[in-house]
Amino acid sequence: MSVSISSLTIYPIKSCGGIALQSSAIGMAGLHNDRRWMVVDERGAFLTQRSHPAMARVRTELRDGYLLATAPGQPRLDIPIEVVEDDDSVRRRVRVWRDEVDAVDEGDLAAQWFGSLLGTPCRLVKAHPDSHRVASVERIETWLARHPVAEGFPLRHVYAFADGYPVLIANEASLAELNGKLAAAGRAPVDMARFRPNIVLGEFGAFDEDYTVLATIGAVRLALVKPCVRCEIPNTDQVTGVRSSEPMATLAGFRSQPGGGVTFGMNAIVSAPPGAVLTVGDRAEVVLDF
Repeated sequence: MSVSISSLTIYPIKSCGGIALQSSAIGMAGLHNDRRWMVVDERGAFLTQRSHPAMARVRTELRDGYLLATAPGQPRLDIPIEVVEDDDSVRRRVRVWRDEVDAVDEGDLAAQWFGSLLGTPCRLVKAHPDSHRVASVERIETWLARHPVAEGFPLRHVYAFADGYPVLIANEASLAELNGKLAAAGRAPVDMARFRPNIVLGEFGAFDEDYTVLATIGAVRLALVKPCVRCEIPNTDQVTGVRSSEPMATLAGFRSQPGGGVTFGMNAIVSAPPGAVLTVGDRAEVVLDF
């Protein structure tokens, strides 16, 4: 079965605005520069829209070797994309969920910028080049044992600051079905930005991603290993930062899982050769398992 890639998006700073791309390099860690930066509190624990919905108001751009961040009422913040010094004085320990890893502190100016925006002391950090988080080896091993069609995927997948896996995949038709239910209830539609996917597939049946084992785009293979259980972030308007009860209230009516949680989208791991690139419009051959 063949479907298309309808959009590619990276979110350079975890929980801040994304950048729509026409094409992107991809590797084991996901799309290049995705979730490479993160805001942490004074103890080094990660901050997200879950507790600070104003993060949705941060727009990001990659230009001329810099990450640019803007937000209403704030001056533009320019951060070098690459680590400019290898100095232990800028290295700090940070925590993402249960993982503790090394990161590079981006300095006092960035800390003041985000502290002013969020109204709390915090720091901006970048993934240290020598530090990697590892997706659940046990879960991947179990999944691969059940799906021999995905033979050849390694068990160990490293990535930066995404929640649990390198890539999040969503489906246009699934969003259309959700919006149809919202419309039937007299509620406003939502856009895909609410769900913050990296890859959106088109020409696909609604929620067929739930049953997709493998998506192959040229030499790139994506194994869809785990449904994405959603928190309250989809209820946050990704322009204004205003939070409401939708679309999660409606989604819970038809996407609640027996074991708990409401799902939308699939987490994926990547097998790709060096230099691999994905482009909007690429065809993906998918393998379904109902």
